[in-house]
Amino acid sequence: MKKIYSAEDSLQIGMIKSVLEQEGINCLMKNQMLSGALGEIPPLECWPELWVTDDRDSARANDIVEALLSQTETDTTPWQCTCGEQIDGQFSACWKCGEEKAL
Repeated sequence: MKKIYSAEDSLQIGMIKSVLEQEGINCLMKNQMLSGALGEIPPLECWPELWVTDDRDSARANDIVEALLSQTETDTTPWQCTCGEQIDGQFSACWKCGEEKAL
């Protein structure tokens, strides 16, 4: 089992976990309830963590996480869905057919 990602925002960890599971990568979250220990434990050690259960999936999981993070930070360019609809860059799914934006 390998740690793939850690962040202060557990919602972000949950979103990344969902994407990895959609890609067939089993993973789990740790430290979801450690925020109450802040002060006793260093803040970074209280952040929620995402772990991949099979070490063989870690390289692919890291690539997916990296692509997701770079997409959410900088990618606001419009994209075209496979159904032909032009979608504004801030949206991750087609409003017409529901297809997710490709990584």
